[in-house]
Amino acid sequence: MHYQAESWGSYLATPRSNSNMSNGGGGGMDAFERIERLANASAVVIFSVSSCCMCHAIKRLFCGMGVNPTVYELDEDPRTGKDIEKALMSLLGTSSAVPVVFIGGKLIGAMDRVMASHINGTLVPQLKEAGALWL
Repeated sequence: MHYQAESWGSYLATPRSNSNMSNGGGGGMDAFERIERLANASAVVIFSVSSCCMCHAIKRLFCGMGVNPTVYELDEDPRTGKDIEKALMSLLGTSSAVPVVFIGGKLIGAMDRVMASHINGTLVPQLKEAGALWL
């Protein structure tokens, strides 16, 4: 697994209130733009919280398949982690923001969608198409 901690600095927007989270006000990148930029930076990106058991399970799934996901631990980023978590909840339409998986820059979803894709056989082709899996 490839954990991204230091790279957050290059994506940080100037601090602003939650009311500006999705409207782009304040001169910096909003949370949705940061998510899009981070999701497109690697073949497989997981937004996670370090204490979440479901996040751990999804990371183990990908590692067990031979995929090296880039993992963003939102609880380890006190400046923008909460804004990104709220934006992810908005994208998913749920009250739980993590884990969230992007493959090839496309939103796959939370644990239920990833596991459904794995069980029905569509996960491996998605990983191959994104260049995350070669065999």
